[in-house]
Amino acid sequence: MLFDTDVLIWMFRGMKKAAQLVNATPKRQLSIINYMEILQGAKNKFEQVSYKHFFSHYHFDILPVTEAISHRASILIEEHSLSGGLHVTDALIAATACEHRLTLCTANQKHIKSIAGLDFKVFDPGDSSSAE
Repeated sequence: MLFDTDVLIWMFRGMKKAAQLVNATPKRQLSIINYMEILQGAKNKFEQVSYKHFFSHYHFDILPVTEAISHRASILIEEHSLSGGLHVTDALIAATACEHRLTLCTANQKHIKSIAGLDFKVFDPGDSSSAE
C-alpha cells in the first residue's frame, strides 16, 4: 500500500487509528514526493533524522519518480487540474500508485476520486484518539 502524506502526519501526531493501519500493512510504500513532504514539514534536523529512521526501521519502500510516472502525472494534470483541482504533487503520487499497481491510502480523496485506474483506500481520521 502506498501511504499518502496526510495519513503519516496523523500517525506522527499520535493518532492510534493511523498507527494501527500502518503497523497492520505488511508492504509499505511511499512516493519520493511523500517522503520529501514529510522531511520538509520537520521542525528541525532531529525531527528529520527521526522520520528517516522511522521509514528505514519500518521497511518503507520509497519509490522514485520515473519517466513513466512523470508522463502519467502530466496526463492526469491535463485531465483533472481544471475540473478537479488536481495539484502536481497529488498527480505524481497518484501516478506512482497507478504505475506500481498499488492502493493509495489517503484521507484526502477530493482531488483523486475521479482518476480512472487509481485504486484508493479512504482513511477517515474522524476518531481523533491519540496513541498512549
